[in-house]
Amino acid sequence: MQQDAAPAVESRTGGPREPLAGGLKQRHMTMLGLGGVIGAGLFVGSGAGIAVAGPGIVVSYLIAGALAMLVMRMLGEMSAAMPASGAFSVHAERALGRWAGFSVGWLYWFMLVVVLAVEATGAAQIANGWVPSVPQWAWVLLFMVVFTGANLAAVRNFGEFEFWFATLKVTAIVLFLALSLLAIFGLLPDTHAVGLTNLTGQGGFLPNGWSGVTSGVLAVVFAFGGLEVVTIAAAESDDPGRAVGRAVRSAVWRILFFYVGSMLVIVALLPWSSMRPGKSPYVAVLDAIGVPAAGQIMNIVVFVALLSALNANLYGSSRMVFSLAERGEAPRALLAVARGGVPRRAVLASVAFGFVSVLLNLKWPDSIFQYLLNAVGAVLLFVWGLIAASQLRLRRRLERELPSGLALRMWGFPWLTWAALAAMATVLVLMVFDDSARPQLLWSAGATGVVLVVALVRGFRSDDTSGTHSHHRD
Repeated sequence: MQQDAAPAVESRTGGPREPLAGGLKQRHMTMLGLGGVIGAGLFVGSGAGIAVAGPGIVVSYLIAGALAMLVMRMLGEMSAAMPASGAFSVHAERALGRWAGFSVGWLYWFMLVVVLAVEATGAAQIANGWVPSVPQWAWVLLFMVVFTGANLAAVRNFGEFEFWFATLKVTAIVLFLALSLLAIFGLLPDTHAVGLTNLTGQGGFLPNGWSGVTSGVLAVVFAFGGLEVVTIAAAESDDPGRAVGRAVRSAVWRILFFYVGSMLVIVALLPWSSMRPGKSPYVAVLDAIGVPAAGQIMNIVVFVALLSALNANLYGSSRMVFSLAERGEAPRALLAVARGGVPRRAVLASVAFGFVSVLLNLKWPDSIFQYLLNAVGAVLLFVWGLIAASQLRLRRRLERELPSGLALRMWGFPWLTWAALAAMATVLVLMVFDDSARPQLLWSAGATGVVLVVALVRGFRSDDTSGTHSHHRD
Protein backbone atom coordinates (compact mmCIF):
# COMPACT_ATOMS: atom_id res chain seq x y z
CA MET A 1 0.00 0.00 0.00
CA GLN A 2 1.42 3.35 -0.98
CA GLN A 3 1.45 6.25 1.41
CA ASP A 4 2.24 9.89 0.89
CA ALA A 5 5.69 10.99 1.85
CA ALA A 6 6.20 13.12 4.91
CA PRO A 7 6.05 16.85 4.24
CA ALA A 8 9.29 18.09 2.74
CA VAL A 9 11.57 20.22 4.86
CA GLU A 10 12.86 23.41 3.31
CA SER A 11 16.59 23.89 2.77
CA ARG A 12 18.29 27.25 3.29
CA THR A 13 17.68 28.11 -0.36
CA GLY A 14 14.03 27.21 -0.22
CA GLY A 15 14.15 23.87 -2.07
CA PRO A 16 12.42 20.77 -0.69
CA ARG A 17 14.35 18.05 1.06
CA GLU A 18 13.62 14.41 0.40
CA PRO A 19 11.80 12.29 3.01
CA LEU A 20 14.84 10.42 4.27
CA ALA A 21 15.14 9.92 8.01
CA GLY A 22 17.00 12.45 10.09
CA GLY A 23 18.99 11.08 12.97
CA LEU A 24 22.68 11.60 12.16
CA LYS A 25 24.18 13.68 14.95
CA GLN A 26 27.21 15.97 14.79
CA ARG A 27 29.53 13.28 16.15
CA HIS A 28 28.25 10.86 13.49
CA MET A 29 28.89 13.43 10.77
CA THR A 30 32.43 14.19 11.95
CA MET A 31 33.41 10.53 12.20
CA LEU A 32 31.75 9.74 8.86
CA GLY A 33 34.08 12.24 7.21
CA LEU A 34 37.06 10.52 8.81
CA GLY A 35 35.75 6.99 8.31
CA GLY A 36 35.29 7.29 4.57
CA VAL A 37 38.88 8.33 3.91
CA ILE A 38 41.07 6.53 6.47
CA GLY A 39 41.54 3.15 4.81
CA ALA A 40 44.07 0.88 3.20
CA GLY A 41 45.27 3.79 1.04
CA LEU A 42 46.89 5.26 4.14
CA PHE A 43 47.86 2.16 6.10
CA VAL A 44 49.24 0.13 3.19
CA GLY A 45 49.27 2.23 0.00
CA SER A 46 51.47 4.94 1.51
CA GLY A 47 54.43 2.54 1.24
CA ALA A 48 54.40 2.93 -2.55
CA GLY A 49 54.53 6.71 -2.22
CA ILE A 50 57.51 6.59 0.17
CA ALA A 51 59.33 4.21 -2.18
CA VAL A 52 59.22 6.74 -5.05
CA ALA A 53 59.47 10.06 -3.16
CA GLY A 54 61.60 9.24 -0.12
CA PRO A 55 61.17 11.72 2.76
CA GLY A 56 59.72 14.05 0.12
CA ILE A 57 56.49 12.03 0.50
CA VAL A 58 55.65 14.56 3.24
CA VAL A 59 55.57 17.26 0.54
CA SER A 60 53.52 14.95 -1.72
CA TYR A 61 50.91 14.50 1.01
CA LEU A 62 50.86 18.25 1.71
CA ILE A 63 50.17 18.96 -1.98
CA ALA A 64 47.52 16.21 -2.34
CA GLY A 65 46.00 17.14 1.03
CA ALA A 66 45.83 20.82 0.10
CA LEU A 67 43.96 19.92 -3.09
CA ALA A 68 41.52 17.75 -1.12
CA MET A 69 41.02 20.57 1.40
CA LEU A 70 40.16 23.05 -1.35
CA VAL A 71 37.66 20.65 -2.94
CA MET A 72 36.03 19.95 0.42
CA ARG A 73 35.81 23.66 1.21
CA MET A 74 34.00 24.25 -2.11
CA LEU A 75 31.74 21.31 -1.47
CA GLY A 76 31.08 22.43 2.10
CA GLU A 77 30.08 25.90 0.90
CA MET A 78 27.46 24.49 -1.49
CA SER A 79 26.24 21.70 0.82
CA ALA A 80 25.76 23.97 3.84
CA ALA A 81 23.55 26.20 1.68
CA MET A 82 21.75 23.37 -0.17
CA PRO A 83 21.80 20.10 1.86
CA ALA A 84 20.73 17.20 -0.37
CA SER A 85 21.34 13.46 -0.48
CA GLY A 86 22.83 13.97 -3.95
CA ALA A 87 25.16 16.73 -2.71
CA PHE A 88 27.50 17.71 -5.56
CA SER A 89 25.33 15.98 -8.17
CA VAL A 90 22.47 18.33 -7.24
CA HIS A 91 24.86 21.29 -7.22
CA ALA A 92 26.27 20.38 -10.65
CA GLU A 93 22.78 20.10 -12.14
CA ARG A 94 21.84 23.51 -10.80
CA ALA A 95 25.11 25.13 -11.88
CA LEU A 96 25.87 23.51 -15.23
CA GLY A 97 22.74 21.69 -16.38
CA ARG A 98 21.20 18.22 -16.29
CA TRP A 99 24.10 16.63 -18.16
CA ALA A 100 26.49 17.64 -15.36
CA GLY A 101 24.28 16.42 -12.52
CA PHE A 102 23.70 13.13 -14.32
CA SER A 103 27.40 12.68 -15.12
CA VAL A 104 28.88 13.45 -11.73
CA GLY A 105 26.17 11.49 -9.91
CA TRP A 106 26.55 8.30 -11.94
CA LEU A 107 30.37 8.56 -12.03
CA TYR A 108 30.53 8.88 -8.27
CA TRP A 109 28.04 6.03 -7.80
CA PHE A 110 30.07 3.85 -10.17
CA MET A 111 33.27 4.68 -8.30
CA LEU A 112 31.79 3.90 -4.88
CA VAL A 113 30.19 0.59 -5.82
CA VAL A 114 33.47 -0.62 -7.34
CA VAL A 115 35.49 0.66 -4.39
CA LEU A 116 33.24 -1.07 -1.86
CA ALA A 117 33.87 -4.33 -3.74
CA VAL A 118 37.62 -3.55 -3.54
CA GLU A 119 37.32 -2.97 0.20
CA ALA A 120 35.40 -6.20 0.72
CA THR A 121 38.06 -8.06 -1.28
CA GLY A 122 40.90 -6.48 0.70
CA ALA A 123 39.25 -7.35 4.03
CA ALA A 124 38.59 -10.89 2.78
CA GLN A 125 42.27 -11.35 1.93
CA ILE A 126 43.19 -10.46 5.52
CA ALA A 127 40.47 -12.70 7.00
CA ASN A 128 41.54 -15.56 4.73
CA GLY A 129 45.07 -15.21 6.16
CA TRP A 130 43.63 -15.64 9.65
CA VAL A 131 41.28 -18.50 8.75
CA PRO A 132 42.63 -20.16 5.58
CA SER A 133 39.97 -22.87 5.72
CA VAL A 134 37.33 -20.28 4.74
CA PRO A 135 37.86 -19.25 1.09
CA GLN A 136 38.25 -15.60 0.13
CA TRP A 137 34.95 -15.46 -1.79
CA ALA A 138 33.04 -16.69 1.29
CA TRP A 139 34.43 -13.83 3.37
CA VAL A 140 33.37 -11.31 0.69
CA LEU A 141 29.86 -12.81 0.75
CA LEU A 142 29.72 -12.57 4.55
CA PHE A 143 30.81 -8.92 4.58
CA MET A 144 28.33 -7.96 1.88
CA VAL A 145 25.43 -9.62 3.74
CA VAL A 146 26.35 -7.99 7.07
CA PHE A 147 26.78 -4.48 5.69
CA THR A 148 23.74 -4.69 3.45
CA GLY A 149 21.76 -5.48 6.59
CA ALA A 150 23.36 -2.59 8.47
CA ASN A 151 22.45 -0.14 5.70
CA LEU A 152 18.89 -1.41 5.44
CA ALA A 153 18.37 -0.57 9.13
CA ALA A 154 17.57 2.91 10.45
CA VAL A 155 20.14 5.55 9.52
CA ARG A 156 20.83 6.26 13.21
CA ASN A 157 22.07 2.67 13.57
CA PHE A 158 24.31 3.14 10.54
CA GLY A 159 25.70 6.35 12.05
CA GLU A 160 26.45 4.66 15.36
CA PHE A 161 28.10 1.71 13.61
CA GLU A 162 30.35 4.00 11.58
CA PHE A 163 31.08 6.21 14.61
CA TRP A 164 32.70 3.35 16.53
CA PHE A 165 34.49 1.98 13.47
CA ALA A 166 36.04 5.38 12.74
CA THR A 167 36.83 5.95 16.41
CA LEU A 168 38.92 2.77 16.47
CA LYS A 169 40.87 3.90 13.39
CA VAL A 170 41.50 7.39 14.77
CA THR A 171 42.59 5.95 18.12
CA ALA A 172 45.04 3.62 16.35
CA ILE A 173 46.61 6.52 14.42
CA VAL A 174 46.88 8.72 17.54
CA LEU A 175 48.59 5.88 19.46
CA PHE A 176 50.90 5.26 16.49
CA LEU A 177 51.89 8.94 16.38
CA ALA A 178 52.46 9.04 20.15
CA LEU A 179 54.66 5.91 20.16
CA SER A 180 56.59 7.11 17.11
CA LEU A 181 57.32 10.52 18.64
CA LEU A 182 58.56 8.86 21.85
CA ALA A 183 60.82 6.63 19.72
CA ILE A 184 62.11 9.59 17.68
CA PHE A 185 63.24 11.34 20.89
CA GLY A 186 64.65 8.13 22.35
CA LEU A 187 62.13 7.95 25.20
CA LEU A 188 61.10 4.33 24.66
CA PRO A 189 63.08 1.36 26.07
CA ASP A 190 65.93 0.26 23.76
CA THR A 191 65.57 3.32 21.51
CA HIS A 192 67.81 6.32 20.96
CA ALA A 193 67.09 9.73 19.46
CA VAL A 194 67.28 9.44 15.67
CA GLY A 195 67.73 13.14 14.89
CA LEU A 196 67.63 14.06 11.19
CA THR A 197 69.65 11.07 9.97
CA ASN A 198 66.85 9.44 7.98
CA LEU A 199 65.42 12.75 6.73
CA THR A 200 68.64 14.10 5.27
CA GLY A 201 70.71 10.94 4.74
CA GLN A 202 70.01 8.30 2.06
CA GLY A 203 70.26 10.88 -0.74
CA GLY A 204 68.79 13.86 1.12
CA PHE A 205 65.21 14.99 1.77
CA LEU A 206 64.37 14.75 -1.96
CA PRO A 207 66.46 11.75 -3.09
CA ASN A 208 64.60 11.52 -6.40
CA GLY A 209 64.19 15.27 -6.82
CA TRP A 210 60.89 16.99 -7.52
CA SER A 211 59.98 14.27 -10.02
CA GLY A 212 59.88 11.90 -7.03
CA VAL A 213 57.54 14.26 -5.20
CA THR A 214 55.34 14.39 -8.31
CA SER A 215 55.24 10.59 -8.52
CA GLY A 216 54.36 10.58 -4.83
CA VAL A 217 51.40 12.87 -5.45
CA LEU A 218 50.11 10.49 -8.14
CA ALA A 219 50.48 7.60 -5.69
CA VAL A 220 48.64 9.24 -2.78
CA VAL A 221 46.09 11.76 -4.12
CA PHE A 222 43.35 9.16 -4.54
CA ALA A 223 43.68 8.13 -0.90
CA PHE A 224 41.78 11.33 -0.05
CA GLY A 225 38.66 10.11 -1.87
CA GLY A 226 35.78 9.41 0.51
CA LEU A 227 35.71 12.76 2.29
CA GLU A 228 32.77 13.71 0.04
CA VAL A 229 30.43 11.23 1.81
CA VAL A 230 30.01 13.63 4.73
CA THR A 231 28.25 16.17 2.48
CA ILE A 232 25.92 13.45 1.19
CA ALA A 233 25.03 12.55 4.78
CA ALA A 234 24.17 16.18 5.59
CA ALA A 235 20.60 15.73 4.32
CA GLU A 236 19.94 13.17 7.08
CA SER A 237 21.49 15.11 9.95
CA ASP A 238 19.51 16.95 12.61
CA ASP A 239 20.75 20.39 11.48
CA PRO A 240 22.02 19.99 7.87
CA GLY A 241 23.47 23.44 7.21
CA ARG A 242 25.41 23.72 10.46
CA ALA A 243 26.38 20.03 10.65
CA VAL A 244 28.03 19.87 7.23
CA GLY A 245 30.00 23.07 7.83
CA ARG A 246 31.40 21.84 11.13
CA ALA A 247 32.07 18.33 9.81
CA VAL A 248 33.96 19.63 6.75
CA ARG A 249 36.09 21.98 8.87
CA SER A 250 37.06 19.33 11.40
CA ALA A 251 37.46 16.36 9.05
CA VAL A 252 39.75 18.13 6.59
CA TRP A 253 42.20 19.41 9.20
CA ARG A 254 42.27 16.13 11.08
CA ILE A 255 42.84 14.12 7.92
CA LEU A 256 45.75 16.38 6.95
CA PHE A 257 47.21 16.04 10.45
CA PHE A 258 46.88 12.25 10.46
CA TYR A 259 48.25 11.75 6.95
CA VAL A 260 51.11 14.25 7.00
CA GLY A 261 51.94 13.54 10.64
CA SER A 262 52.11 9.80 9.97
CA MET A 263 54.40 10.22 6.97
CA LEU A 264 56.70 12.58 8.86
CA VAL A 265 57.29 10.17 11.77
CA ILE A 266 57.66 7.17 9.43
CA VAL A 267 60.40 8.73 7.29
CA ALA A 268 62.08 10.17 10.41
CA LEU A 269 62.28 6.76 12.10
CA LEU A 270 63.18 4.51 9.18
CA PRO A 271 65.36 4.86 6.04
CA TRP A 272 63.01 5.53 3.13
CA SER A 273 64.91 3.00 1.01
CA SER A 274 63.70 0.21 3.31
CA MET A 275 60.07 0.75 2.27
CA ARG A 276 58.43 -1.67 -0.14
CA PRO A 277 55.23 -1.10 -2.17
CA GLY A 278 52.41 -3.27 -0.84
CA LYS A 279 53.98 -3.54 2.61
CA SER A 280 52.60 -1.36 5.40
CA PRO A 281 55.12 1.25 6.62
CA TYR A 282 53.13 1.33 9.87
CA VAL A 283 54.00 -2.32 10.51
CA ALA A 284 57.66 -1.59 9.72
CA VAL A 285 57.75 1.25 12.27
CA LEU A 286 56.01 -0.74 15.02
CA ASP A 287 58.39 -3.64 14.42
CA ALA A 288 61.39 -1.29 14.58
CA ILE A 289 60.37 0.20 17.95
CA GLY A 290 59.71 -3.24 19.42
CA VAL A 291 55.92 -3.43 19.60
CA PRO A 292 55.02 -7.14 20.00
CA ALA A 293 52.92 -8.68 17.21
CA ALA A 294 53.01 -5.38 15.29
CA GLY A 295 52.03 -7.05 12.03
CA GLN A 296 48.89 -8.61 13.48
CA ILE A 297 47.93 -5.41 15.30
CA MET A 298 48.07 -3.42 12.06
CA ASN A 299 46.28 -6.20 10.20
CA ILE A 300 43.39 -5.78 12.63
CA VAL A 301 43.42 -1.98 12.18
CA VAL A 302 43.53 -2.27 8.37
CA PHE A 303 40.75 -4.88 8.51
CA VAL A 304 38.53 -2.52 10.52
CA ALA A 305 39.50 0.41 8.26
CA LEU A 306 38.42 -1.49 5.15
CA LEU A 307 35.09 -2.55 6.62
CA SER A 308 34.44 0.99 7.88
CA ALA A 309 35.13 2.47 4.44
CA LEU A 310 32.93 -0.23 2.86
CA ASN A 311 30.11 0.77 5.22
CA ALA A 312 30.51 4.51 4.48
CA ASN A 313 30.73 4.00 0.72
CA LEU A 314 27.64 1.79 0.60
CA TYR A 315 25.76 4.52 2.43
CA GLY A 316 27.07 7.23 0.08
CA SER A 317 26.34 5.28 -3.10
CA SER A 318 22.77 4.45 -2.06
CA ARG A 319 21.97 8.10 -1.27
CA MET A 320 23.52 9.27 -4.53
CA VAL A 321 21.46 6.92 -6.69
CA PHE A 322 18.35 7.83 -4.66
CA SER A 323 18.96 11.49 -5.46
CA LEU A 324 19.41 10.64 -9.15
CA ALA A 325 16.05 8.84 -9.09
CA GLU A 326 14.44 11.91 -7.46
CA ARG A 327 15.53 14.02 -10.40
CA GLY A 328 14.45 11.52 -13.03
CA GLU A 329 18.01 10.44 -13.85
CA ALA A 330 17.66 6.90 -12.45
CA PRO A 331 14.74 4.42 -12.37
CA ARG A 332 11.85 5.78 -10.32
CA ALA A 333 11.50 2.41 -8.58
CA LEU A 334 14.56 3.40 -6.52
CA LEU A 335 12.48 6.12 -4.82
CA ALA A 336 10.80 3.60 -2.50
CA VAL A 337 11.49 4.62 1.11
CA ALA A 338 10.88 2.29 4.05
CA ARG A 339 9.01 3.50 7.11
CA GLY A 340 12.30 4.03 8.90
CA GLY A 341 13.29 6.56 6.23
CA VAL A 342 15.79 4.24 4.48
CA PRO A 343 15.80 4.03 0.64
CA ARG A 344 16.01 0.24 0.63
CA ARG A 345 15.86 -0.34 -3.12
CA ALA A 346 18.66 2.22 -3.61
CA VAL A 347 20.71 0.32 -1.01
CA LEU A 348 20.11 -3.01 -2.78
CA ALA A 349 20.98 -1.51 -6.18
CA SER A 350 24.22 -0.11 -4.77
CA VAL A 351 25.29 -3.35 -3.13
CA ALA A 352 24.59 -5.48 -6.20
CA PHE A 353 28.10 -5.21 -7.63
CA GLY A 354 29.51 -6.18 -4.25
CA PHE A 355 27.68 -9.50 -4.56
CA VAL A 356 28.93 -9.84 -8.16
CA SER A 357 32.44 -9.45 -6.76
CA VAL A 358 31.84 -12.65 -4.77
CA LEU A 359 31.84 -14.53 -8.08
CA LEU A 360 34.87 -12.55 -9.30
CA ASN A 361 36.74 -13.53 -6.14
CA LEU A 362 35.76 -17.15 -6.71
CA LYS A 363 37.19 -17.05 -10.24
CA TRP A 364 40.20 -14.71 -9.89
CA PRO A 365 41.07 -14.34 -6.16
CA ASP A 366 44.64 -13.16 -6.77
CA SER A 367 44.19 -10.56 -9.51
CA ILE A 368 40.69 -9.10 -9.14
CA PHE A 369 41.82 -6.51 -6.56
CA GLN A 370 44.10 -4.67 -9.01
CA TYR A 371 41.64 -4.85 -11.92
CA LEU A 372 38.91 -3.26 -9.80
CA LEU A 373 41.27 -0.50 -8.64
CA ASN A 374 42.28 0.29 -12.21
CA ALA A 375 38.63 0.62 -13.24
CA VAL A 376 38.07 3.68 -11.03
CA GLY A 377 41.59 5.04 -10.56
CA ALA A 378 41.07 8.57 -11.89
CA VAL A 379 37.29 8.95 -11.65
CA LEU A 380 37.73 10.91 -8.41
CA LEU A 381 39.57 13.68 -10.28
CA PHE A 382 36.74 14.01 -12.82
CA VAL A 383 34.25 14.27 -9.94
CA TRP A 384 36.38 16.87 -8.16
CA GLY A 385 36.68 18.86 -11.39
CA LEU A 386 32.90 19.11 -11.75
CA ILE A 387 32.61 20.11 -8.06
CA ALA A 388 35.01 23.01 -8.67
CA ALA A 389 33.24 24.07 -11.87
CA SER A 390 29.90 24.00 -10.03
CA GLN A 391 31.19 26.16 -7.20
CA LEU A 392 32.50 28.74 -9.69
CA ARG A 393 29.04 29.04 -11.21
CA LEU A 394 26.96 28.87 -8.01
CA ARG A 395 28.82 31.21 -5.67
CA ARG A 396 27.28 34.48 -6.88
CA ARG A 397 23.84 32.90 -7.20
CA LEU A 398 23.92 31.59 -3.63
CA GLU A 399 24.99 34.98 -2.30
CA ARG A 400 21.93 36.54 -3.98
CA GLU A 401 19.55 33.86 -2.70
CA LEU A 402 20.79 33.84 0.90
CA PRO A 403 20.29 37.28 2.47
CA SER A 404 21.76 35.95 5.74
CA GLY A 405 24.97 35.00 3.94
CA LEU A 406 26.79 31.71 3.38
CA ALA A 407 27.41 29.54 6.45
CA LEU A 408 30.73 28.36 4.99
CA ARG A 409 32.74 30.20 2.36
CA MET A 410 35.44 29.04 -0.04
CA TRP A 411 38.79 30.70 0.63
CA GLY A 412 40.23 33.11 -1.94
CA PHE A 413 37.32 32.84 -4.38
CA PRO A 414 37.65 32.54 -7.34
CA TRP A 415 41.45 32.28 -7.49
CA LEU A 416 41.88 29.20 -5.31
CA THR A 417 39.05 27.44 -7.16
CA TRP A 418 40.85 28.04 -10.45
CA ALA A 419 44.14 26.93 -8.86
CA ALA A 420 42.50 23.67 -7.74
CA LEU A 421 41.17 23.06 -11.27
CA ALA A 422 44.63 23.69 -12.71
CA ALA A 423 46.16 21.26 -10.19
CA MET A 424 43.67 18.53 -11.16
CA ALA A 425 44.41 19.04 -14.85
CA THR A 426 48.14 18.82 -14.09
CA VAL A 427 47.70 15.51 -12.22
CA LEU A 428 45.74 14.06 -15.16
CA VAL A 429 48.45 15.11 -17.62
CA LEU A 430 51.17 13.63 -15.40
CA MET A 431 49.24 10.35 -15.24
CA VAL A 432 49.52 10.07 -19.03
CA PHE A 433 53.31 9.94 -18.74
CA ASP A 434 53.47 7.69 -15.66
CA ASP A 435 53.63 3.98 -16.55
CA SER A 436 51.97 2.81 -13.34
CA ALA A 437 49.20 5.44 -13.38
CA ARG A 438 48.38 5.34 -17.11
CA PRO A 439 46.18 2.17 -16.99
CA GLN A 440 44.02 3.74 -14.28
CA LEU A 441 43.64 6.92 -16.29
CA LEU A 442 42.66 5.06 -19.47
CA TRP A 443 40.09 2.84 -17.70
CA SER A 444 38.63 5.81 -15.85
CA ALA A 445 38.57 7.98 -18.97
CA GLY A 446 36.67 5.22 -20.76
CA ALA A 447 34.06 5.02 -18.00
CA THR A 448 33.76 8.81 -17.90
CA GLY A 449 33.39 9.00 -21.68
CA VAL A 450 30.52 6.50 -21.65
CA VAL A 451 28.68 8.42 -18.91
CA LEU A 452 29.20 11.77 -20.69
CA VAL A 453 27.86 10.41 -23.99
CA VAL A 454 24.75 9.05 -22.24
CA ALA A 455 24.33 12.35 -20.38
CA LEU A 456 24.56 14.42 -23.55
CA VAL A 457 22.09 12.17 -25.36
CA ARG A 458 19.66 12.46 -22.44
CA GLY A 459 20.24 16.21 -22.28
CA PHE A 460 18.49 16.68 -25.64
CA ARG A 461 15.22 15.35 -24.24
CA SER A 462 12.65 18.04 -23.68
CA ASP A 463 10.93 16.61 -20.59
CA ASP A 464 11.26 18.69 -17.43
CA THR A 465 12.44 16.93 -14.29
CA SER A 466 12.97 20.01 -12.17
CA GLY A 467 9.67 19.61 -10.38
CA THR A 468 9.09 17.78 -7.16
CA HIS A 469 8.92 14.00 -7.48
CA SER A 470 6.62 11.84 -5.47
CA HIS A 471 7.93 9.10 -3.22
CA HIS A 472 6.67 5.67 -2.37
CA ARG A 473 6.89 3.93 0.97
CA ASP A 474 7.28 0.20 1.31
